[in-house]
Amino acid sequence: MDHPHTSTPFNQDLEEVRQRVLAMGGLVEQQIVDATRALMDNDGILGEEVSRKDFKINQLEVLIDEECSGILARRQPAARDLRMIYAVIKTITDLERIGDEAAKVGRMAANLASQEHGQPSAMHQLGHLSRHVAQMVRGALDAFARTDAEAALGVTSEDFVVDREYEALMRQCITFMMEDPRAIRRVMDIIWSARALERIGDHARNIAQYVIYFVTGKDVRHIGQEAMEREVLKPQASSSPRT
Repeated sequence: MDHPHTSTPFNQDLEEVRQRVLAMGGLVEQQIVDATRALMDNDGILGEEVSRKDFKINQLEVLIDEECSGILARRQPAARDLRMIYAVIKTITDLERIGDEAAKVGRMAANLASQEHGQPSAMHQLGHLSRHVAQMVRGALDAFARTDAEAALGVTSEDFVVDREYEALMRQCITFMMEDPRAIRRVMDIIWSARALERIGDHARNIAQYVIYFVTGKDVRHIGQEAMEREVLKPQASSSPRT
């Protein structure tokens, strides 16, 4: 941590929580990678495995939540430390939901593998979308690890790009179903997978916004990107100390 306390146990508590969040994030990232591979390789076994592994992420969420509750009760943190605990609690909720969405993609991969082969052209765009949201998750976790508000801001801006990719993929899927009604079931699984991936991007954006809150003390949820940029860049233009 970049703001050490005179209390060594308090420092240790905060660092342990931070490390657990990063470990949970690592599991979530791997789930996204495996779910994508299951989709692209038509690997139903891997898809089912991704779906089953979601319980590990759920367990970590419960554990970290309990640790945060303990810190709040024992240490009664204030100012920046309280913001950190708040950001952690919110972050693990979004990580758990990312895990849920990755599990959905795994189930869709298993469904697709059980159907007749013949990958629709939309699979290429789906793979690109998945890689993009995985980069967003990685960027949000990196910003969390480094308490880097500017890096977090970059993650929030990527969500607009992901939304456009998702909309383009939806249009392609609708066109494909109109041209070949026999492929409707298969394309619907792709649509549900794309929706889950788009939601992962939303959750990555949320995590980035919690990082901004932790660093700047400003709640940037529900405001536009330009307003968010002003809040992030304003502290750097000022020489006032952080609290």
